[in-house]
Amino acid sequence: MTDCEEGEGGPNSQAEDPELVVCDVVPQSITHFSQEIVAAQPKSRSARRGVELERRRRVVPVTSDGNPKESSPFINSSAASDAEKSQQYDGKNMALFEEEMDTSPMVSSLLSSLANYSNLPTGSKEHEEAENIEEGARPSKKPVKAPQLGTLMGVYLPCIQNIFGVILFLRMTWMVGIGGVFGSFIIVFMCCSTTMLTAISMSAIATNGVVPAGGSYYMISRSLGPEFGGAVGICFYLGTTFAGAMYILGCIEILLIYIIPQAAIFKIEGLEGPEAEAALLNNMRVYGTIVLSLMALVVFVGVKYVNKLALVFLACVILSILAVYAGVIKTAVDPPAFPVCLLGNRTLVSKGYDVCAKVIEIDNETVTTKLWRSFCDSDSLNATCDEYFSNNNVTEIQGIPGVTSGILAKNLFGNYLEKGMILEKRGLQSDMDPDSPVTGSNRYVLADITSFFTLLVGIYFPSVTGIMAGSNRSGDLRDAQKSIPIGTIAAISTTSTVYMSCVVLFGACIEGVVLRDKFGEGVNGNLVIGTLAWPSPWVIVFGSFFSTCGAGLQSLTGAPRLLQAISRDGIIPFLRVFGHGKANGEPTWALLLTASICEIGIIIASLDAVAPILSMFFLMCYMFVNLACALQTLLRTPNWRPRFKFYHWALSFLGMSLCLSLMFICSWYYAIVAMGIATCIYKYIEFCGAEKEWGDGIRGISLSAARFALMRLEEGPPHTKNWRPQILVLVSVDAEQNVEQPRLLSLTNQLKAGKGLTIVGTSVQGTFLNNYTEAQRADQSLRKLMETEKVKGFSQVVISSNLRDGTSHLIQVGGLGGLKHNTVMVSWPRNWKQPEYHQQFRNFIEVVRETTIASLALLVPKNISSYPSNGERFTEGHIDVWWIVHDGGMLMLLPFLLRQHKVWRKCKMRIFTVAQMDDNSIQMKKDLLIFLYHLRIDAEVEVVEMHDSDISAYTYEKTLLMEQRSQILKQMHLTKNEMEREIQSITDSSRGSIRRKNTSGLRSQHSAEEGTSLAEKPEDESVAVSNPKQVQLIHSKNASTPTSPTSPTSPVGPAGGAATWTDNKGADKGSAFLSANPEAAKDLFNMRPEWENLNQTDVRRMHTAMRLNEVITKKSKEAKLVLLNMPGPPKNRVGNENYMEFLEVLTEGLNRVLLVRGGGREVITIYS
Repeated sequence: MTDCEEGEGGPNSQAEDPELVVCDVVPQSITHFSQEIVAAQPKSRSARRGVELERRRRVVPVTSDGNPKESSPFINSSAASDAEKSQQYDGKNMALFEEEMDTSPMVSSLLSSLANYSNLPTGSKEHEEAENIEEGARPSKKPVKAPQLGTLMGVYLPCIQNIFGVILFLRMTWMVGIGGVFGSFIIVFMCCSTTMLTAISMSAIATNGVVPAGGSYYMISRSLGPEFGGAVGICFYLGTTFAGAMYILGCIEILLIYIIPQAAIFKIEGLEGPEAEAALLNNMRVYGTIVLSLMALVVFVGVKYVNKLALVFLACVILSILAVYAGVIKTAVDPPAFPVCLLGNRTLVSKGYDVCAKVIEIDNETVTTKLWRSFCDSDSLNATCDEYFSNNNVTEIQGIPGVTSGILAKNLFGNYLEKGMILEKRGLQSDMDPDSPVTGSNRYVLADITSFFTLLVGIYFPSVTGIMAGSNRSGDLRDAQKSIPIGTIAAISTTSTVYMSCVVLFGACIEGVVLRDKFGEGVNGNLVIGTLAWPSPWVIVFGSFFSTCGAGLQSLTGAPRLLQAISRDGIIPFLRVFGHGKANGEPTWALLLTASICEIGIIIASLDAVAPILSMFFLMCYMFVNLACALQTLLRTPNWRPRFKFYHWALSFLGMSLCLSLMFICSWYYAIVAMGIATCIYKYIEFCGAEKEWGDGIRGISLSAARFALMRLEEGPPHTKNWRPQILVLVSVDAEQNVEQPRLLSLTNQLKAGKGLTIVGTSVQGTFLNNYTEAQRADQSLRKLMETEKVKGFSQVVISSNLRDGTSHLIQVGGLGGLKHNTVMVSWPRNWKQPEYHQQFRNFIEVVRETTIASLALLVPKNISSYPSNGERFTEGHIDVWWIVHDGGMLMLLPFLLRQHKVWRKCKMRIFTVAQMDDNSIQMKKDLLIFLYHLRIDAEVEVVEMHDSDISAYTYEKTLLMEQRSQILKQMHLTKNEMEREIQSITDSSRGSIRRKNTSGLRSQHSAEEGTSLAEKPEDESVAVSNPKQVQLIHSKNASTPTSPTSPTSPVGPAGGAATWTDNKGADKGSAFLSANPEAAKDLFNMRPEWENLNQTDVRRMHTAMRLNEVITKKSKEAKLVLLNMPGPPKNRVGNENYMEFLEVLTEGLNRVLLVRGGGREVITIYS
């Protein structure tokens, strides 16, 4: 359709005529062609719009797993269809491409969609379009506002707010005091370097294309695939949830210790040691649960209020930090007065004294103080006092000596404490008996936990988390690709500078014993960082209180949304319920789960115990961000074109290594638990999750690894120790493209204890252009059956003009490089004797020939429908191996592999081999037992002795019938119905007349061709045929098939000439008769003169097949499975029917038979 046509208001359109018209300027031929197109279109504009609307309704972008496709402005996108359909092709200029107008939009109509591609949350656009289509009568909803946030408000300030938090205010001074300035600086530098390197990697990923809402989870999952994405997404969710618990605990700690200690439900006054600690933790649990409930209620009622208050909480944080810097400057001029009282070198609890002295002078009278009374048994000066109190003096030191005091040198190195140790000032002497026990310990400031370097790392690391805050808001940013790198890196640089300067300034301004005083017990219960602040400690106290409240609310707001995003992706089935929420999309169920997990952290109650937990989850998330960037860089994926250029794979690997190291430095057991959780989620998604194709880096690395492995396999054939059956399973499909022999795949699954490659192939008759859809249906059918039978492998369908060539193509080109099949499995052709299945068995024999030429092993299960399914179990029975000729060890290996599967596990293995007249059967059995011992295969062994016996009349009769059937099918080139009628009439007539129709030339040619058949030693068969006198009862000297002397009886038929088929019970008589009286053979030939003209090679082969069948049936009638060497096919195609008859006779009367041909190489070895 051209622009001239009325359809969309071309320049020459007629307003009054709604029908489509063609421009006059179009050449005649094109006009005629265009008119044909126009005639096929709906005539009215409303009709055409209805068709277009219906087409859009049908073409909903859906992936193979049923989930909505990610919005894309490119080809076949419904998002771009509006623009492209509004501007039709210009027939004058684009006639070459007009037939592809539905799939390939014009660039001119596509550019606006590309330039204005929305980064709304995945699926929201399709959802709105579907609503508009279904509810066209309703007024459309308000259009989604375009994102307006810039770098400062959208990324920088949210990152600042999330990074600065409770640890800075409650634990930073204590960390500097315990670890020393030097050790603390190393910790801060290590953690900040980790986040900076992660931010660089994240910036590269975030600028590699449009980042929809979803932030870090979206980036990781689309870079590393659904398995890693789901595992890391859950870890990030748990980290954010436990961060909420940590902020709430920090909030309660500030409230109960520094603001209103009187509010404690469990009173701490007068309690010592574990009792006081338990009371404090119980208070934290009670108040923490109350605050968590209130915060969850606030989030449930109105998230918009949380977002509006975010700036207020951020202002509190910034003001508090500025107050600290102002206080540091003030200490250089006028240090604040925060005296600390020491007894000897021990720090005293400030609430235990009123004056830092033992006695004071009042009106020239010495009076004891509160401190005296706490260490002595009375107020009098001659009272009995604590020994340490008596031997040491009380001194008062300045808690904040100031930045110019030189205290930095004393605080450079760490002073790690055991739990319950007294805080002592280094450099002061004290008179103490090392053997005397410490008494009155509650009067001193004690260490509440045992501290060490790795503990400090675990506690501190949460204070540098929060770098994902900007990327999490990617859906609200005006230009995410520009804002995320700049804002995140600037925020990390700012916070890192603040942290490092705080470490140095705290060490330079504050006395060491005050720094190590976690709860400020020696400075009147003040927050230690507050003692440094200006103008008042309450600035820090209230600022930190509100900032922790705000951070807790932010965590409870963000974590449920993250869980909702994971749930809606559908990669973790059991989480799908948490994808639902209120009508406005708020994640109600996810909020409930988040609050429940957060309560676990509240029950732990210790900030120092919760911090390492969330450190693990955040570190794991950051580690995978770095891994994603490194993989994408190293794999050089064509789509990897980040706008942010300042990245390198080495930086990403360094960041990943730092994250992994910090995980085990913080807490090795928490690290193992976190990695275990991630591994379990990964495996769960791998086995039960939805299949997603996100173009992830793991797919890329799989391709690279596969290419590398295939190139290595090309270096040479595998060693015998590494040989395993790489099976090409040839199946046939019916007219509906359904597999006709599903049990073939069951057997394949049972054989795959050796793992290896499995290719399930079939061929479809026709041409590629006409039958491609049938081939796709057949491929889907194969994949579905493989999934049902749990066969791990590949499906392959070829289209060929005939099924014979298709099968040949599969055998030739299946596999890739060194990963090719070495074994072919094909089912025995059913009903092959019937004329309509004649071509089927010819195809089968061609497969046998091709596998022989290609040196491929061949497995032919007969009666495949009777084979067990994967759900069946054999509780007893035998797998019998009839080892007649050496095939490279396939007959030994296959039962071993089968017995690894639960279906065959309880079956025992028996090996039968055949001894000729001149063989030592006892020695053969010993040798076979030794051989099996070296092969490490447990099996019973039996050597069957086969005596030479004469060929029975029954054998001649069966051979005669076989050749008659062969000749009939060769000579009759008739239709199917005519052939059936002709065969019936021939069967009713005399066999002699059929024989006489055959010319002697045909017979001699047939004999000469068959004389060179497989595995037969050359004999003078031509002489035997040409000279009837030499047709004696032929001994099967070169047939490796002995039996007990049981042969079918002499088949003397009725007058009509039809054969009488008898069972084996009368076989002894016929065999004994012919053996005892050789002259009877001549009489027998006189009775059946056509016998003397039979091909003697066929007679001997039939004799071998019958004798073998007799002994196998006798020994293995009750076996669950019989494995048997498969004779080779005739080298020419004249004897195909005879070959099938031999195999039929060989396996007659056996339920499950697996015919095996080796591939011409050893597949099993005795060496390790």
